[in-house]
Amino acid sequence: MEFSLSWLADYVDLPADPYALAKRLTAAGLAVEGVTAHDGDTVIDVDITTNRPDCMNHFGLAREISTIYGHPLRRPTAAPAESSERTRDAARVTVEDSEGCPRFVARVVRGVKIGPSPDWLRRRLESIGLRSINNVVDVTNFILWELGQPLHAYDLNKLAGHELVVRRARPGERLTTLDGAERELDPEMLVIADVERATGLAGVMGGGDSEVTDSTRDILIEGAHFDRRRVRVAARRLGMHTDASHRFERGADPEMCAVAVARAAALIAEMAGGTVLAGEIDERAPGRSWHRHGHLHLAKLDAFAGAEVPPADAERWLTGLGFAVDRSAGASWKVTVPSWRFYDFQPRPEPPHEVYPQDLYEEVLRMFGLDNIPAALPGIPGADAPKPAYQIRRERVRRQLAASGYVETVHFAFLDPARDAAFPSLRPEAKPLRLANPLSEQYSVLRRSLAPNLVETARFNQRRGLAAVRMFEIATVFYETAPGEIPDQPEHVGLVCGGRVGSPWQRELELDFFDLKGTVEALAADFGIALEFRPAELPGLLAGNSAELLREGEVVGYLGRVEEEEGYPLYVAELATGALAGGDPSLAIAIPSRYPGISADYTLTHSLEIPWAEIDGAIAGLASPELVSWELKVRYRGQGGQGVPEGAVNTTVSFHYNARERSLTQEEVNARQAALTQELERRFGWKG
Repeated sequence: MEFSLSWLADYVDLPADPYALAKRLTAAGLAVEGVTAHDGDTVIDVDITTNRPDCMNHFGLAREISTIYGHPLRRPTAAPAESSERTRDAARVTVEDSEGCPRFVARVVRGVKIGPSPDWLRRRLESIGLRSINNVVDVTNFILWELGQPLHAYDLNKLAGHELVVRRARPGERLTTLDGAERELDPEMLVIADVERATGLAGVMGGGDSEVTDSTRDILIEGAHFDRRRVRVAARRLGMHTDASHRFERGADPEMCAVAVARAAALIAEMAGGTVLAGEIDERAPGRSWHRHGHLHLAKLDAFAGAEVPPADAERWLTGLGFAVDRSAGASWKVTVPSWRFYDFQPRPEPPHEVYPQDLYEEVLRMFGLDNIPAALPGIPGADAPKPAYQIRRERVRRQLAASGYVETVHFAFLDPARDAAFPSLRPEAKPLRLANPLSEQYSVLRRSLAPNLVETARFNQRRGLAAVRMFEIATVFYETAPGEIPDQPEHVGLVCGGRVGSPWQRELELDFFDLKGTVEALAADFGIALEFRPAELPGLLAGNSAELLREGEVVGYLGRVEEEEGYPLYVAELATGALAGGDPSLAIAIPSRYPGISADYTLTHSLEIPWAEIDGAIAGLASPELVSWELKVRYRGQGGQGVPEGAVNTTVSFHYNARERSLTQEEVNARQAALTQELERRFGWKG
């Protein structure tokens, strides 16, 4: 919003350096975004926030400058010479909707001559980018930018019955506004009408039927205060935004109406040669007060600021800004908020509905200068509370996966219902929770799994040429509970990988199911727990390449190859982080035996339907004390039906025997190995 420095200088003495003024205003919360020269004048562009309509005019900004610098404030004169004829005898005003229009002030000026404005007025308006129209209209625009009160001038002789009525619009009522557009109104809108028709849209724009023209001789000046919500509704529904609506929507000064109308009448009489009728019409809503009250405690002000604010300065700043200060109670001042800050200071909901003291402190500190408050950290007594278990677990998961080469991702908690249904959920019976007000259908349900977003992000990177992806996310998923209750929100960790890592010059590796399985096993081992892998058919995962993760017989996760392929295959896993709790991550070192061990390999031919996990469990149950380790070496299905029966697979297992107190003989190992393999053949051997 632009302000002319020569115009501001009519009300307060300004510093010689406009940039110094800009710095002081910015420090006081009125950010100056630019300083420019304009036809011998200097114009500053000030970002006036929506809660400060009192500064959307030159006099209001001059009040701030006056308080900042301690310079006297010069108020514009508003006392026109009046004739013997009374305004109330020349016109009437009826307010039918006092809630929408709590105050309406009108004056009449007779015998005006419409013509061009004097040079000084044209220069004032042009300095802030306004176009001069004629002496009467220019005065109303001048008052808007001088005092912040929107005004409207009517041709009195075009008003039927010389009467104005403030009422709600009638259904289907139409009005042609000053911009020439015909607009359809509705009862939510407030209009200014004569006894026959609407003549203006209250707080937004006047009507063309009663506008001032070159033939106008008698004018009625309107200065009113309109309900903010009504003005906002009308402007939004009609797609309009004017200087008047901009101020009324934010809260103009209700007590400025009479002053602004009187000053406009005096200026019009001076420039257009008219006669101002005696008195004014001032219709007020009964019982309305435009002042709020509160208390400022000096000790609390200092504690709030973290600095000692001199009481004399605090009082001077408050009174300079228009606040009334009553010091009769000592260090607790009773402060009355001026009418132009009525909407800025919201009252407490409980009686006696005083304003919040922090708002009063802010006014003092704006003038004191936030840069004058020393920087200091507040003292925090006591020791920090220990981190909760879930937070420690989350950080540990994050460190382990980062060490495994995975990068963390963060996604929205909502997604497309089709994507949600395309991947497994640890609670498949739980229906997805729909958002009441989604951004779009693409983000309309809360996630039940981390896999859909992880796969989508992996695909996004894959399409852009990334040779390999290894990503994870730690976040909550959402499961429905009883109606009216908060959803269950357990924390999960999801992983996705795929592609080739390394380079041809080094060891290039294609990430596959077993790389992902190894990462999950390493994560579980870090927490000291054992997970069981059980083959399963899961939605969205390739059959024969997916498994459920179990701990102590309970399904706590899954992993597998993504069925939908685009480029290199992707592998995804998801695990409830709560399943990582309660393990035994012992760091104790198992001292190896001093005696040499003996290794033996064994190949078992068995049905493809028997998983390795089942064979591994059987070996654990049959192992003798000397069998210290075993591992899957290779699985071979043959080529072209050669070497392995159809429907079977050869699984080669490597065993290692070792005793702690002596060296084992080959005969002892052979005997133990024979007993073990004989039982494995009996349980799992191919039957044909």
